[in-house]
Amino acid sequence: MNTLGLVLVGIAMAVGLAGIVVPILPGIILVWLAILVWALEEQSAVGWWILAITGVLLIVSQVVKYVLPGRDLSKAGVPNSTLWIGGLAALVGFFVIPVVGVFVGFIAGIYLAERVRLKTHDAAWPSTVAALKAAGISILVELAFGVAMFLTWLITVIVT
Repeated sequence: MNTLGLVLVGIAMAVGLAGIVVPILPGIILVWLAILVWALEEQSAVGWWILAITGVLLIVSQVVKYVLPGRDLSKAGVPNSTLWIGGLAALVGFFVIPVVGVFVGFIAGIYLAERVRLKTHDAAWPSTVAALKAAGISILVELAFGVAMFLTWLITVIVT
């Protein structure tokens, strides 16, 4: 692949990594798709190996990003229905408040769902904080795996 192609693949991965932190794009999927484009262009054993390795990292990331936060949420007693409400409120927030609406909607949805379920602010707020921590852990896990995928590709490009 020529230099321009490598730069474009790298930019696509950078956009994917940004999409993990600011959930507008399917971030880690975009990182893997950029590697797929590179591997298809390379048509080499090394390219296919890197695609396979990053594919495994992608799958593992999706498992870990749900298992770790899910375990913490179970310990905190936050039900899945609260998370669904938070997710729906985040979607509404995305369209109502530009840029930060996803975050505002998620927090508001979690808090309101827990406030209705638990009846008091003092009971709802710790559940909201636990849900926010779990969302943060999920983002950090996916970002770590996305960076690992990017570095796997980058080192391969530099070495070969």
